[in-house]
Amino acid sequence: MQKLTRDDLYGLEKYAEMRPDFRSKVLSHKRNRQVQIGPHATLYFEDRLTMQYQIQEMLRVERIFEAAGIQEELDAYNPLIPDGANWKATLMIEYDDEQERKAALAGLRGIEDRIWVHVNGYERIWAVADEDLERTTDEKTSSVHFLRFELTADMVAAVKQGATVAMGIDHDKYQHVVDRIAEETRGSLLADLD
Repeated sequence: MQKLTRDDLYGLEKYAEMRPDFRSKVLSHKRNRQVQIGPHATLYFEDRLTMQYQIQEMLRVERIFEAAGIQEELDAYNPLIPDGANWKATLMIEYDDEQERKAALAGLRGIEDRIWVHVNGYERIWAVADEDLERTTDEKTSSVHFLRFELTADMVAAVKQGATVAMGIDHDKYQHVVDRIAEETRGSLLADLD
């Protein structure tokens, strides 16, 4: 999947005009790119469109229009675009109650390394987590992690031929499995493997 360049982005004025339609398109696209694993963890799979939206929103909120600032945003978010043989996701750990969240994050240290994807017929693929910076301390883990799942050529071929995909978390304090992701989600993730 091609990385984004400045030519792919809209200027602030143009983006303001088209934002409602663009936002609607992206939110619809994102619906088929998420997998909830248990009651408190969700994987949001990223791609070129989701990252374009993220960058456009950052430029809008921060009022960035200079070339250097735009390039900084591209450099920050382009690594989250799949490379054709992997899936990239943002893990969100969500608890409504602040005290419950604080206690959970203290107990879930290392969870980012215990997340897996399974293409039917192959071994589990364990997430490569937080390549940009460490998000777990001695006290707690972060509620947000960035993950990469590297597929072999055989796994890519199997997914393209219809193999089912399972996902799960195997942490001693959080063990949940999605035996088979929705077909709409599998189809959306299939587009990342070109």
